[in-house]
Amino acid sequence: MSDAAAHRIEDLAHLSGTTVRTIRAYQDRGLLPRPERRGRANIYTDAHLARLHQIADLLDRGYSLAAIKELLEAYDSGRGLGGVLGLVAEVDGPWTDEETGRISRAELDARFGGVPDEAAVAEAVELGVLRPVPGDDDSFLVPSPQELAVAAELHAAGVPLSAISGHLRELRGQVEHIAARFLEFTTEHVFARYLRGPDRPTDAEAAEAAALVRRLRPLAQQTVDAELARAMRLLAVQQLRQHLGSQEDAEGRPTSRSVAVPEETMRAVEKLVGAERAAEFFVLAAEREVRARALDALTSNGEPPVDLDEGV
Repeated sequence: MSDAAAHRIEDLAHLSGTTVRTIRAYQDRGLLPRPERRGRANIYTDAHLARLHQIADLLDRGYSLAAIKELLEAYDSGRGLGGVLGLVAEVDGPWTDEETGRISRAELDARFGGVPDEAAVAEAVELGVLRPVPGDDDSFLVPSPQELAVAAELHAAGVPLSAISGHLRELRGQVEHIAARFLEFTTEHVFARYLRGPDRPTDAEAAEAAALVRRLRPLAQQTVDAELARAMRLLAVQQLRQHLGSQEDAEGRPTSRSVAVPEETMRAVEKLVGAERAAEFFVLAAEREVRARALDALTSNGEPPVDLDEGV
């Protein structure tokens, strides 16, 4: 320490972006080594400055002072901190390739009909869809431009902003539940071996866990994307058919009809494709049969094919 740069406590506070009171509190809690005494002066070095930067970084990542003390004690005893910090950085890093955007208040109003809506803006800020820019009341940061674009499209299609906000709140809770379950699942089956025992993972173990985080990070989104696409197709088809089933054509005739199916046949179909897809199975099977008969008629005796627009 004697060969390092010398700082008074006031200089150390200025360089580290903290306060003299905070530095003394860290010393009292054992987070920061005591200064070197030179004559009547207490001298701090670049080692103290580096330690203050480490503490600030860990605080920003959500660690408590007690947890930070344990990490720093492990580092000082030679058990390593680099691997753990690398793992923390990997988990704390961005989980999407999307970059934060910026939008002016005028642009925001224009994208949502051109009429200012203070209540809607306040709710968007509360939800984190928009973030105020310090010192600039006319601009907002946009953490997810895609999410804002979806909201703009829904509003243009006629969905009220209050309904969009309510839907986002509901969706966010459901997605957080999915994320929690995915983390529980991967922790139980993948990361548990790094968390066993009283000791923190070694540098090698932490580095291996960080590599696993990089590999597994996209899997949650890919799984949700695939399952959402499957569910949307299934439910959209069901809702469309249900809606069309209650409609009539221009001449007052129903555009679809209910058909009684023997219970044994229904059970066999449900066993084959599942109860939720039984209706779709019957529709596709009927369409295939109609097309097959039309093809047979066309190739056998030249009779005109069945008009598929007539329905089943």
